[in-house]
Amino acid sequence: MPGLLTPLEFKGLVLRNRIVMPPMASDVATPEGEPTRRHYDHYLPRARGGVGLVIVEHSYIEVRGRLTRTQLGIHHDGMVEPFRRLADAIRETGARVAVQITHAGGATTEEVCGTRPVGPSEVPHPRTGKAPRALGEDELPALVEAFAAAARRVRMAGFDAVEIHGAHGFLLNQFLSPLTNQRRDGYGGPLERRARFPLEVVRAVRQAVGPDYPVMYRLGAADNLPGGLTLEEAQAVAPRLVEAGVDLLDISGGLGGSRPAGAPPGYFVPLAVGIKAVVKVPVVVTGGITDPHFADEIVREGKADLVGIGRALLADADWAKKAIAALATS
Repeated sequence: MPGLLTPLEFKGLVLRNRIVMPPMASDVATPEGEPTRRHYDHYLPRARGGVGLVIVEHSYIEVRGRLTRTQLGIHHDGMVEPFRRLADAIRETGARVAVQITHAGGATTEEVCGTRPVGPSEVPHPRTGKAPRALGEDELPALVEAFAAAARRVRMAGFDAVEIHGAHGFLLNQFLSPLTNQRRDGYGGPLERRARFPLEVVRAVRQAVGPDYPVMYRLGAADNLPGGLTLEEAQAVAPRLVEAGVDLLDISGGLGGSRPAGAPPGYFVPLAVGIKAVVKVPVVVTGGITDPHFADEIVREGKADLVGIGRALLADADWAKKAIAALATS
């Protein structure tokens, strides 16, 4: 069986190993959403340390969808060149690099986005406790196009792949969750209708970037809240995401945030196992994983194909380098 250090290829993209730096918000962009020197200081040491894939943190597709005032944004064509410079610098280390595109929806605040936040329904969001304005059905095509345009910019900027953020209580997750989606039109109610908007986004992104460009999707595979999205529902959605154009699924969870209180290392591994059972594309899992031998075991036992190392990489930029050395001698 392959291990953590085994190269992996998907959609023509070759990764030198299966260590992933997941998208973790550093919140050091300019007020306009451009990368700063601090992004280079954040990503380059970890990429040089031997990470196989770097996923640049969530970047908003429109100002109304930003979560913070210093979040990265890829919301207009003027962002292509600043992002290109960051992509080129990371790629020079030997790591492959993607960027995550997102819309915060009801997870943001009016103070940040400049208007009342929007979401699928006018119900309080777990992150803020406040209810967004419910999006009209006639507003959804423009949002689909905004995701597609952002993905197009990602490819123009020279990134190796794009990841669509559908987890952690952001807009696409809000549509999929029965807790935040209580619509009575064609985009709410049964799971099939709640999944309609995320699937439309995936299809539009696929069309925007072309048939050969890698498209990833961060799937919130369980809300971890009573009455919320379950793994069984996510298992029904995952194959449809793949059918719509997704080449890799990045598994996470939590409608109100990603880390369950007091959870042990590898807390999202059971979700990854469940999703991997129903799709044939590679699956990434993150979640408090710090031990390289445990990460290697996850891959060797077929529980996931790649492992995201988050907080451990934040604490030690050389985590991957040390992990590679430890596994090479074990």
